[in-house]
Amino acid sequence: MASLGQITLPRAPSLEMSLLRRRFDRPIRTRIGFNGRIVSEQAQVSVKASVSQKAIEEEARVLVGTYARAPVVLSSGKGCKLIDAEGKEYLDCASGIAVNALGHGDPDWLQAVTDQAAVLAHVSNVYYTIPQIELAKRLVASSFADRVFFCNSGTEANEAAIKFSRKFQRYTHPQDKEVATGFIAFTNSFHGRTLGALALTSKEQYRAPFEPIMPGVTFLEYGNVQAATDLISSGKIAAVFVEPIQGEGGVYSATKEFLQSLRSACDAAGSLLVFDEVQCGLGRTGNLWAYEAFGVTPDIMTVAKPLAGGLPIGAVLVTEKVAETIKYGDHGSTFAGNPLVCSAAIAVVDKVSKPSFLASVSSKGLYFKDLLVKKLGGNSHVKEVRGEGLIIGVELDVPASPLVDACRDSGLLILTAGKGNVVRIVPPLIILEEEIERAVEIMFQNFAALG
Repeated sequence: MASLGQITLPRAPSLEMSLLRRRFDRPIRTRIGFNGRIVSEQAQVSVKASVSQKAIEEEARVLVGTYARAPVVLSSGKGCKLIDAEGKEYLDCASGIAVNALGHGDPDWLQAVTDQAAVLAHVSNVYYTIPQIELAKRLVASSFADRVFFCNSGTEANEAAIKFSRKFQRYTHPQDKEVATGFIAFTNSFHGRTLGALALTSKEQYRAPFEPIMPGVTFLEYGNVQAATDLISSGKIAAVFVEPIQGEGGVYSATKEFLQSLRSACDAAGSLLVFDEVQCGLGRTGNLWAYEAFGVTPDIMTVAKPLAGGLPIGAVLVTEKVAETIKYGDHGSTFAGNPLVCSAAIAVVDKVSKPSFLASVSSKGLYFKDLLVKKLGGNSHVKEVRGEGLIIGVELDVPASPLVDACRDSGLLILTAGKGNVVRIVPPLIILEEEIERAVEIMFQNFAALG
């Protein structure tokens, strides 16, 4: 999973510098920018490059090396466009790893943030605030849930779901000396990087450096109905964690049969079913929530990435049967659900939840996939184009990084996923058709980078 901003491999500063030199010391040439104009890369770039070069060199001295960043210093954005420190424009089909659902600088989001910041940003959860209540009301009204717990990220949401699941089992079996404490997760899963969520994340190289991590997790094949049903029926499983559509894992969608079988098995055994919609939720698939397309509702759902349009937030949506088992002091967060971030999230939810907006995501997603198939489907390296709405994966038979790097040089930002062989496309949900066409054209022009 070599996605930008998420790799935890040790960084090699010399490699970053070599990448930077290749970017700024290359010969003068022309290229087609994402807006269709012929762009001449003149020698003046090497002068301006000192801004980005200095930033990258300083980052290497002062930040912990947890990210293998692309050699780009971004300075501003508007809509689906990002601009780096040298003024180069990029078409953003990564959207902050599926975060910037409304793009950059959405006026309604900006108004909500500035208005709230002017009056009250944070007071902690010792007190009540109206924006938190209003956001919770919207999430409850638009989903299966009866109550909401706020936190600050997707991994925090999954940590809370782990605690809630174990508390539920102890609360509902007060006389039992031993209650169900195990968890099921699946191949290609990604649930976060804190120790509990990391224990539910399938890639061994993510977990191995930090062991021992939380015990009790069994990984099963994603989509294997029989294996999941058999293990859930053992009575030892507190909860099953599953992504209806896996993003980081390679843009794989569950089947309706699989999710329905998990629901039935959990009901029979008293286990909880947890849907992780951190990446695929809140409009990304063309439904407000990904689970809606399957006709299956969970007991707990974790959401985060797009919810506040770029500000840090996470939320755990739960049914009443789960909520009633959680008591004062069982969990908490200082920053979670503060007025500033909740006001931003209200602006996002109000816009994304409109039926016309969701319909546009569905139609643009179909258009995007159709164009990808038409333009790229004949290439021998392309194995499959898949996804729902505006979470799209292009599976290759070779590593995708050369294509991602070449597209970046040509003004298009995309990500990798899976085993590094999947191009992940998660643009802002407001992307225009002409921007979709330009993105596909840039990918097509750069396929030679794969060899």
